[in-house]
Amino acid sequence: MVRFSDIRAFAFDVDGVFTDGGILCDLKGELYRTFDAKDGFAVRMAVMNGFPVGIITGGRSVSITERFKTSGVPASDVFLGSRKKTEDFEAFCAAHGLTPSQVLFIGDDIPDIPVLRLAGIAMCPSDAVDEVKAVCDVVSPFPGGRGCVRHAIETAMKSQGKWQFDTDVYKKLF
Repeated sequence: MVRFSDIRAFAFDVDGVFTDGGILCDLKGELYRTFDAKDGFAVRMAVMNGFPVGIITGGRSVSITERFKTSGVPASDVFLGSRKKTEDFEAFCAAHGLTPSQVLFIGDDIPDIPVLRLAGIAMCPSDAVDEVKAVCDVVSPFPGGRGCVRHAIETAMKSQGKWQFDTDVYKKLF
């Protein structure tokens, strides 16, 4: 049984989770991603309410770190170029005094499966690959880059009575 009430932190892949998986590349080799603002606001809500947020991605662009900095995620919780995601997931847990069972992880493709198997709640977007869907506790009704992150964070926080917006805290942090 999925227990959102046990979740104390969130961790995410980026491409295909925060984005629709599309990546634009310019002539200089710079990569560009589009992020959903509502997903970003949900990350801010998590941060404002004391939930650590980890980003574990194979992507290497510094723009990823910059994107999440604006949502209150410290650079130390952004793992770029991750090739063995379980190691970075365990480092994130250790840094925050958490067990993997206290963390909800969202991934969408095969490299995410080992972390999904460790997480307390394994979740994926509706457009994840079939192999990922097969190991997940929850398949979001929303696709990557279109609300699956918001759905996960909001569901967990509401189950704990913590989906609370405080304008003073928001102004102070962001």
